[in-house]
Amino acid sequence: MNQPLTHPAPASVNEDFLPLLGTDHLELYVGNAKQSAYYYQAAFGYELIAYAGPETGLKDRASYVLQQNKIRLVLTSSLHPDTEISRHVDKHGDGVKFLSLWVDDAQAAFEATVARGARPHQAPQVHEDAHGRVVTASIHTYGDTVHRFVERKDYQGLFMPGYDRPRWKLPVESVGLQYVDHCVGNVELGAMNTWVEFYEKVMGFQLLITFDDKDISTEYSALMSKVVSNGNGYVKFPINEPADGKKKSQIEEYIEFYQGAGVQHIAVETYDIVHTVTELRRRGVEFLYVPETYYDDLTERVGAIDEDIAILKSLNILVDRDEHGYLLQLFTKPVQDRPTLFFEIIQRRGAKSFGKGNFKALFESIEREQALRGNL
Repeated sequence: MNQPLTHPAPASVNEDFLPLLGTDHLELYVGNAKQSAYYYQAAFGYELIAYAGPETGLKDRASYVLQQNKIRLVLTSSLHPDTEISRHVDKHGDGVKFLSLWVDDAQAAFEATVARGARPHQAPQVHEDAHGRVVTASIHTYGDTVHRFVERKDYQGLFMPGYDRPRWKLPVESVGLQYVDHCVGNVELGAMNTWVEFYEKVMGFQLLITFDDKDISTEYSALMSKVVSNGNGYVKFPINEPADGKKKSQIEEYIEFYQGAGVQHIAVETYDIVHTVTELRRRGVEFLYVPETYYDDLTERVGAIDEDIAILKSLNILVDRDEHGYLLQLFTKPVQDRPTLFFEIIQRRGAKSFGKGNFKALFESIEREQALRGNL
């Protein structure tokens, strides 16, 4: 396990020394970026907006930039067998390499986090072309995951220098995905508090909420989770670790197949989950199944909602409420053959929580899928 704290220096409680403007992009290292880009266009409605590869002067990799509203995915494959990218894919399968954060000053973000104990990944670099300049810098976090700081206030191009318009793309129709709500990391047993401390001390995040094995457990397995958030709440990272149970938990299955800690799922916001899930199902995206009995006492559990419960039941959409309002959510099955990365579709109607009331139903659903794979 990486040791995140080298020279820790606690930040002031009131000082947001690392102002974040949001999630800039998520870069996934994948086995075949061209085919993965086709999947995300056809199934999820992302538009291919930029490309970098041999045709743009990049000789060792190919990268496809996909966008839907404020969400950007970068899919990258190696062109050679013995590279960091190919080794990453060989070890982990398709997965998130860079959780990239949008900042006003990438150099300041890098220097501030390194001074507080972050392990440098890449020192600040300036990338320039006719459309302006982008500054990037990056630090290591859990597993092989990296936070990249991206400063783009002086850039008017497609994505960043080195990328060009794609030579091909599908005509796509958006499914209504808007922005990244949160990204969840799975870490090894005993490592959760270490990484929560990393986000608190190194990045100035605050602990938002804690779930223990009493909150997140089934007959067979359990996990623990803590959610950290940056000062303005634009970036939220739940961190999960396994807890003792009779059988293998979903976190243990992930770590076994991902070969270590990494990003478990990406939650993306929609303003109309009924439309979004209807479209995704029509295009072949697979979701976890929750038994119809979940809906028998839904109104008693969550109170009145605006949506038609019969429609939610037909689409298997779940509902939960907190003191601020309610949310609707649904999880895809893993989007690659390894049971690792998946997506959460979420619509918030005031709620600021993460669906605690749905944990048991969801994790029993995940266990059914584990059992089918022979991994429970």
